[in-house]
Amino acid sequence: MNVLFLTLLDFNSIDEHNIYTDLLRKFYQEGHSVYVVSPVERKNNQKTHYIKCDNHVGILKLKIGNIQKTNIIEKGISTVTLEQKFIQGIKKYYSDIKFDLILYSTPPITLQKAVKYVKTRDNATTYLMLKDIFPQNAVDMGMLSKHGLKGILYKYFRLKEKALYRDSDYIGCMSRANVDYVLKHNPEVERNKVEICPNCIEVSSQVKKLDSKEIAKLKKKYGIPQGKKIFVYGGNLGRPQGIGFIIECIKRIEHEKGIYIIIIGSGTEYARLEEAIQKKSLKNTKLYAALPKEDYDAFLQLCDVGLIFLDFRFTIPNFPSRLLAYMDKQLPVMAIVDDVTDVGKVIEDGGFGWSCQSKNVEDVIETFVKIANEKELSIYGQRALLFLQDNYSVDVAYSAIMKHF
Repeated sequence: MNVLFLTLLDFNSIDEHNIYTDLLRKFYQEGHSVYVVSPVERKNNQKTHYIKCDNHVGILKLKIGNIQKTNIIEKGISTVTLEQKFIQGIKKYYSDIKFDLILYSTPPITLQKAVKYVKTRDNATTYLMLKDIFPQNAVDMGMLSKHGLKGILYKYFRLKEKALYRDSDYIGCMSRANVDYVLKHNPEVERNKVEICPNCIEVSSQVKKLDSKEIAKLKKKYGIPQGKKIFVYGGNLGRPQGIGFIIECIKRIEHEKGIYIIIIGSGTEYARLEEAIQKKSLKNTKLYAALPKEDYDAFLQLCDVGLIFLDFRFTIPNFPSRLLAYMDKQLPVMAIVDDVTDVGKVIEDGGFGWSCQSKNVEDVIETFVKIANEKELSIYGQRALLFLQDNYSVDVAYSAIMKHF
């Protein structure tokens, strides 16, 4: 069948590796034709163009306004105008293709009219992969409010959210907590259209692992101490990660001899974190700017435990996809999270890590120390890989979607 994927992710080939392209590749491998609308922001100075990968894969690179790393006014205008640009692009480049399935994810919620247009035109089945619950997450982080001027924006986006749910034949949520949240806060949504369709990747357990000598050599090259448990965080560094709380924790880590933390990423809070590390001359924490995926994957092999950060203010159940990268490299996971998400429960019930709340510094430090004293972390890592294969491989997500056909 013909599959259309609508996204804000900027990519040029489904051979790239992330939670979306891995799934699209699975559809292609199973004999489906895959078509994509993947935007390119104005600042990249590219015109709208079409990439024909082969007779069964095509990617429309649609020129849009700037959304990432720009001021809030430009981002707002660009976000609001997305729908019409997507519709125009689909009309021009995909007018002769009848789609059977439309896949799309949140963010953003502002592709609702584009989804509805193709659904109506082709009588296609629509499947929302819910990765973010907006606008409530923005309210939790203080970026939106339910009252005043910001309340007007909130009401607009809330209406768009409800419309997107209405126009989706199925809503695939990342976890059980997400399913429960959507149904509780949107009682008009039919229960039988909301299900679990987890974050997924193509498991790459066949990648050659570094031996102990290679790891020691690379640690020396990067100035990573030998004989300590290396904890690593890789990903966005913004408000959702609760960087203020993390700073308090890493200050305390300075007094623990067997622990070393590596943070790799970028985002609005990067400078704040960098300043805190430099100002306090912290020796047990190293901060790196975001690395290319191949370098990052290799870097993970130097580490012992993967970290997840979530701000305690969240009232929506996040389920960070970076968890899968850790599991794929057979790293146990320590989650420092709010009490709404179920990611910590999944990690502990799966026997491949630990969870603590991102509001209690003492609890976090105790968990770090407990892990640092573990003798057999590799057992946790092996469980992580097995749990990944059974629950978060592309086969699982593909089956969740295709059972409706």
